[in-house]
Amino acid sequence: MISIEQLKVEFNAVPLFRDVSYVINAKDRIALVGKNGAGKSTMLKIIAGLQSPTSGVVAIPREVTIGYLPQVMVLSDHRTVLEEAQLAFEHIFALQASLEKMNQELAERTDYESESYHELIDRFTRDNDRFLMMGGTHFHAEIERTLMGLGFVREDFGRPTREFSGGWRMRIELAKLLLRNPDVLLLDEPTNHLDIESIQWLENFLSTRANAVVLVSHDRAFINNVTNRTVEISCGRIYDYKVKYDKFVELRKERREQQQRAYENQQKQIQDTEDFIERFRYKATKAVQVQSRIKQLEKIERLEVDEEDNSALRLKFPPAPRSGSYPVICEQVGKKYGGQVVFSHVDLTIHRGEKIAFVGKNGAGKSTLVKCIMQEIEHSGNLTLGHNVKIGYFAQNQAQLLDEDLTVFDTIDRVATGDIRTKIRDILGAFMFGGEASEKKVKVLSGGERSRLAMIRLLLEPVNLLILDEPTNHLDMRSKDVLKDAIRAFDGTVIVVSHDRDFLDGLVDKVYEFGGGQVREHLGGIYDFLRKKQIDNLNELHRSPTAASSGNPVAGEETKASAGKLSYEARKEWQKKLKKLEKAVADCEAGIEQTESAIAILEAQMATPEGASDMSLFERHQKLRQQLDKLVEAWEAASLELDEAKES
Repeated sequence: MISIEQLKVEFNAVPLFRDVSYVINAKDRIALVGKNGAGKSTMLKIIAGLQSPTSGVVAIPREVTIGYLPQVMVLSDHRTVLEEAQLAFEHIFALQASLEKMNQELAERTDYESESYHELIDRFTRDNDRFLMMGGTHFHAEIERTLMGLGFVREDFGRPTREFSGGWRMRIELAKLLLRNPDVLLLDEPTNHLDIESIQWLENFLSTRANAVVLVSHDRAFINNVTNRTVEISCGRIYDYKVKYDKFVELRKERREQQQRAYENQQKQIQDTEDFIERFRYKATKAVQVQSRIKQLEKIERLEVDEEDNSALRLKFPPAPRSGSYPVICEQVGKKYGGQVVFSHVDLTIHRGEKIAFVGKNGAGKSTLVKCIMQEIEHSGNLTLGHNVKIGYFAQNQAQLLDEDLTVFDTIDRVATGDIRTKIRDILGAFMFGGEASEKKVKVLSGGERSRLAMIRLLLEPVNLLILDEPTNHLDMRSKDVLKDAIRAFDGTVIVVSHDRDFLDGLVDKVYEFGGGQVREHLGGIYDFLRKKQIDNLNELHRSPTAASSGNPVAGEETKASAGKLSYEARKEWQKKLKKLEKAVADCEAGIEQTESAIAILEAQMATPEGASDMSLFERHQKLRQQLDKLVEAWEAASLELDEAKES
């Protein structure tokens, strides 16, 4: 479908990648991976036509449509959420207006015998069929389903987009992109501003309804669940694996071992050749052999070994000062802004040494409760911090508190103590500040780089209660592994607010779910929590009356969904079937409506003296009646199957 041939990109005469060739096929779901700076985002921009390569060709057939979601974009401020989302269907609006105009013309004209009239009917029929195929009659439902899947509620639809944060406005752009249903979706870190519920919805959408996808993401669970092919950019080249990410990691390890052996063999060969040349360079009897070896050495194509993955680096927190047995106790804690209740009657006790996760929809109160614990905002009820609790807090705004005049190295050197001082450069390298990057001033760092630097500082401070609010948003997989291992080995207490399931897996042993103004406790890890829910989209929890009203808010009672006994995968297949049947019913209903409209127009023409003698009108009328009968039969069958599926 899209062919990339001999692609080369250089910045200031330094090659980013060269001789890159591969093909994106229909229904490919590709994870584009590589270390930060390898050229993943550049590759997406080139495919999207927003950047030109130094040389090479990206061949895209004229009929192929491409949708591109960058990490950062300029957004409009002049429309409501719904109006902005409807821009995805501008082509349908134009076709609908054209059909209405033709329909009006058919009703007004009386030259039923003319060739132009018959041509108009044919054009109306063709465009009407195209309108139905494009989903022209049910796109409003599709907009609502997509916006709600990405975390919006109906009350948001009429709000101006300027009232939303950058993350939520990015969701609007993602919704528009998905609604356009392009042939190829290019997504650059689409999960950075999504919560767990929305990520799961997006996973399901991309897995079941999208066409070809090329995805850049540091969310390992997300790319494993979505992609079926992994393309790695490394050392300026690409390596194409027809497997999911987890399998790719195994194959890449084998490839690197082979590369290392070949590299070592070549280095030995080069050394032996150079030794021979040096030994016999000045002996006349060996002049021919020496010249031969020199030419041989010049012809050798030097092998490279891919960048080494240093995720094995272990970063250790300083020993945590001992705190009381219960670092945090909440009794009937509540918070509201005006008449808006964020949460109420929260009772929870966090024990020393526990590692817990706060999860739920954005805006459900996770960060608000963190601010209550930090004593940054007032609240109702009693919130008690235990004896000798020392809090280390990470949030996005922490990056703004760094001293801009210090270098990266000095920023860390000032807080590091003991043996850790000898490993500062290794630690900086693990968080993508290796080499010259460690000498950069803080003032020239990007927002993501500042966040990573603030995270390193936090890891070196002696605290016993770590509170991390979305700590992985700007970390690549290697850095996340380093951070996760460090937290796992930390002997203090940890609260993590995160949407990254892979990061939380094996890290936390208790989950607090925020939603519906309540906070519920779930014992076990993140996947235990998701399995208990036995649903594909956690937004259903907030639409279920029982979820908002049953039992003690932190008693851990589980919602009994209609398909609660189904496994996660079975539930996923069941929902996929439901969506397919719902679409079939909607298409049939739209077809029936349009066909009945066309029949009414013909019958009006047949009622005139001229039309009564036009046998072609009667033939078309008969064909339309047959078409209508088939549509009604299909609608009855699809409706019956849909009812049975809902009851199963």
